[in-house]
Parts: sequence; structure tokens; C-alpha cells
Amino acid sequence: MLVQSSFLEIETKLGVIGIELDCANAPLTSDYFLRLAGIGALDGTSFFRIVTSSNNSYNPDIPIHVVQGGRMDDAPEVVPPIKHEPTNETGLSHKKWCVSLARYGIGETYGSFFIVMRDEPELDYGGARHPDKQGFAVFGKVTTGKKNVKAMFLKAEENEFLTNRIQILTARCIHQL
Repeated sequence: MLVQSSFLEIETKLGVIGIELDCANAPLTSDYFLRLAGIGALDGTSFFRIVTSSNNSYNPDIPIHVVQGGRMDDAPEVVPPIKHEPTNETGLSHKKWCVSLARYGIGETYGSFFIVMRDEPELDYGGARHPDKQGFAVFGKVTTGKKNVKAMFLKAEENEFLTNRIQILTARCIHQL
């Protein structure tokens, strides 16, 4: 039987966040994230970046509001990078509470993800936030613990990369449909 969705819990110092992965529309990206969680690769990492309109240094002309966590780009690769699943192929979009995969170039994933705090169409395929206009791969949405994510977002600092990171204690798949 084909898995339509999986549910993960990410336990942080600020509480638990529940995420529903859209395995039907973003199968490669969902599977990648499940493999990271399954081998414990997200345990002990952190939410390390909070981007707001006032601290957006990467591309200040196109401000975004996101909370980013998981593996840092300099961490050793534990799950091979995957093919990019752009929003024009999945039908998903960067709406408030979606979860998306961070990347550099196409197929250059490194185990980091972000939660969108408001609708961000510039992160979709064709959007101007990434120079190649391929956007980022949405693969899920926050379903529980939104107040915990809001509390994280309020911990934004002057620089988008946090000095006081928010530890991810565990990330576990709790069930699949």
C-alpha cells in the first residue's frame, strides 16, 4: 500500500511540533526527511536560523519569515542528496505553516528544513528568492505545536543565524497513513 502521509514529532526545548509529511505529492523529499529522522540524524541538532524582515541578510530585497533547523551545511552527509521536487511539479506551495527543504543548488540538500511563518510565494518555483528560480521543495505542514513555533520565531536575533540556538531533542515518525 502506498503511504499518503506520515506524521513526525519534533521535540524541542520549547515544546513539541507535529508535522504531517505529504508523501503523495512530495514522495522523494518526504522519504528523505523520514530517513533523516529514522536514523536519528536530526536528534541533537537545532533550530539555528530565524529570518525576519529586519534581519534578512541573504537577500534583503526579498524578505522572508522562516524558522530553519536540522543539520548545518558543514555537517557530514548521512543521507545522500535527492532530486529536487519543485512546487510546480508537486502542486504544493509555500503557505504559512508549510515545511520545506533547504538546499543550495538543485540536488544539493544537506538535511536542513524550514517552517514558513507567512505565505511566501517567492520561495515557490519561479520565485525570486533563489537565484535559479527553481524554488524550494515543500513536503509537509505543521499540524500541532504552532504556538511552540511562534515562540521560536519570537526568539529572532539581530542576525538571522542564531547565537542562542533552540535544540532539537528528537525527531520521530509517529505513524503513517
